[in-house]
Amino acid sequence: MTTALILGAAVWADGPSPTLRRRTLHAAALYHAGTVNHLIPCGGIGRHPPSEAVAMTALLVAQGIPPRAITPEDRSTTTFENIQLALPLLQTPDVIIVTDAYHGPRALMTARALGLTARISAPPIRGSNPVTQIRGGLREIPALLLYRYRLGRLTARSQKPK
Repeated sequence: MTTALILGAAVWADGPSPTLRRRTLHAAALYHAGTVNHLIPCGGIGRHPPSEAVAMTALLVAQGIPPRAITPEDRSTTTFENIQLALPLLQTPDVIIVTDAYHGPRALMTARALGLTARISAPPIRGSNPVTQIRGGLREIPALLLYRYRLGRLTARSQKPK
C-alpha cells in the first residue's frame, strides 16, 4: 500500500485556497494513476472552517476517490504536525508527500527526521500565481533553517541515553 500525505494549506472564507486545491487535485491524479492507493489529507482548522483535511476530503470525493481510501488528519497546524499526527494513520513508513515544490525540502527533512521513507510529488506550477510561488519560496528560506535547527535538537534529544 502506498500512501500520499497531502500537506495542508489555507481554507479561505469562500472555500479551499488555490494552493490547497492544487495539492489535492494532484493527489487525486496520483490515486487515479495507481501511484497511491491511500490518501491522508492533513490540516486542522485555520482562519476559516472547515478544517483543511475536511476541505481536501470533499475535493477528493468530488474527484471520484472512494471515502474508504481517505483517512483525514484534521488537528495539525504546521508542517511538523501534519506529518507527526499522520504517523499513527500510516500502514507503512514509505510515503509520498504531496506539497508544492518550494515546500518540499522542508517537508522531506521533517518526514525523514520522524522516521519515514518519503519522497515528494509536487503539482505543476503552471496556472498558479507566480507571486504566490515566489513568496512561498522566500518564506521557506528561514522556515527551512528553523526546522533544521529544531529537528536537530529533537533528534539529539531522542538519541540521549536514558
